[in-house]
Amino acid sequence: MTAPSEPQQLAYIAGQAADARVNVDIETGDGMILNMGPQHPATHGTLRIVAKLDGEQVVSAEPIMGYMHRGYEKLTEVRTYPQVTTLVNRIDWLGNFANEVPFILAAEQLMEVEAPPRAQYIRTILFEMSRIANLALFLGDMAVQLGATTPVFYAFRDREHVLNQIEAVTGGRFHPNFDRIGGLKDDLPKGWIDDTKAVMGKLRTFCDEMEDLVVGNEIFQTRTRGIGIIPADTGLEYGLSGANIRASGVDWDLRRDNPVGLAWDKVDWKVWTHPDGDSFARYWVRLQETREATYIVDQLLDSIPAGPIMAKVPRIIKVPEGEAYVATENPLGEMGYYVVSKGDLVPFRVKIRSASFSNISIAPWLLQGVYVPDIITILASLYFILGDIDR
Repeated sequence: MTAPSEPQQLAYIAGQAADARVNVDIETGDGMILNMGPQHPATHGTLRIVAKLDGEQVVSAEPIMGYMHRGYEKLTEVRTYPQVTTLVNRIDWLGNFANEVPFILAAEQLMEVEAPPRAQYIRTILFEMSRIANLALFLGDMAVQLGATTPVFYAFRDREHVLNQIEAVTGGRFHPNFDRIGGLKDDLPKGWIDDTKAVMGKLRTFCDEMEDLVVGNEIFQTRTRGIGIIPADTGLEYGLSGANIRASGVDWDLRRDNPVGLAWDKVDWKVWTHPDGDSFARYWVRLQETREATYIVDQLLDSIPAGPIMAKVPRIIKVPEGEAYVATENPLGEMGYYVVSKGDLVPFRVKIRSASFSNISIAPWLLQGVYVPDIITILASLYFILGDIDR
């Protein structure tokens, strides 16, 4: 074979150089698009994040929602009022009983019905136990996002104790369907109060373990302190609520500031805040709130009044014409129901203000300029449930 001449060699080299320049332009000219989800474990379900990168840094990020939309708001229009609790249980599936309460309170407001004091106490107890079960899983799961698997096993272990107690009262672990307009389905079973106090002690021990395993961990602190900082005014502009806004120093909790029809104002407890507004602060606030919830439950169990658990309501529920909005401090933040009635057996319209939907709205602003590994940390610290977004 004849060797190529010098001009041919030079032409070949020039062609290779031109191809290399084109490839460089294609790979780095407009940055890289990174798709996270909608089934990636780090997106906590069917959330999709489309991030545009410049190297390892996020230029822009957009959450894409709606992959598991289930149309709860429209489904309520073809369900009787008692049937709606079965639906709303499943919005934030980790918050279960807490989801039922604001809807029932809105219906009671329209009917001018008030649950008896004993029912109000039991509602509040089960509400706080739902909070504990929900947040306990967060406390273990956020560590998993950073590569530590041990804490989540602790979380699942002790969360089971809480779910056992919820099941002992309601018959359901995840979806109790226990709240009723005017009160509750059943009273507490014998021995339940003492058993629940023992479980609250176990959960306080769990919180101490999370202090040691996670909060005190040098790697966890390095990955979360100063990461994903949300200034208080920016968080309020985006409609953040719950621990996400309290971790930015905003002292606001609906349990204290608007305890509609429940017994939070009958006991002493503290609203926890943190000034830093970063991923570490959001974890820390939820840890303190979990421990605080166990003290709330203990106090309510000690002072629960005797008496009936149901007010007098018609056997067939027909809510008078009108409209009402009731919001409660759910485990993920403010959850509200705007209920419109035309005087029928079913709601005319229900609009649900879910905490996760509002909390995730800040993601495009918050993720801009961070590095790829921090996307996971920040999303985990915001703590959302996809059913609470795609409701």
